[in-house]
Amino acid sequence: MQISQEAVGLEMSGGRQECSGCKKSITDRYLLKALDQYWHEDCLKCSCCDCRLGEVGSTLFSKANLLLCRRDYLRLFGTTGYCSACTKMIPAFEMVMRAKSNVYHLECFACQQCNHRFCVGDRFYLCDNKILCEYDYEERMDAIIKGKYGILYKDEQCLRLQ
Repeated sequence: MQISQEAVGLEMSGGRQECSGCKKSITDRYLLKALDQYWHEDCLKCSCCDCRLGEVGSTLFSKANLLLCRRDYLRLFGTTGYCSACTKMIPAFEMVMRAKSNVYHLECFACQQCNHRFCVGDRFYLCDNKILCEYDYEERMDAIIKGKYGILYKDEQCLRLQ
């Protein structure tokens, strides 16, 4: 799927042009040109929010036969970042869970040791940037105390899902 980003231009009318939006003749002295097509000022609009895209020099985006303002393009096709659990990209429109600076897909927000899904009020811990349920965190602490498992980092914190 091709993405196009283009600035809106203004041209002097050298003859009658057909508006790509309403298909009527453009009789104005100046006409807008975007995506190699001509437009009335009121016809060049975002396909999502209907905001006018006809401001000279402003940027519009075109994807999947949609004309989009920057805000809607980023909302539909941008990214929030990468999931801290699965490391896959998170689309900007997707709901996410956050723990400190980490971002997760909803389905990835679970204990990374036993895959326990968290509910409101559950405690979870961030250890080495991994989410652990209370049980697995306590198991880890027991192992550390017994000298079997790594070292305790001072930035490990208990968080509660609210």
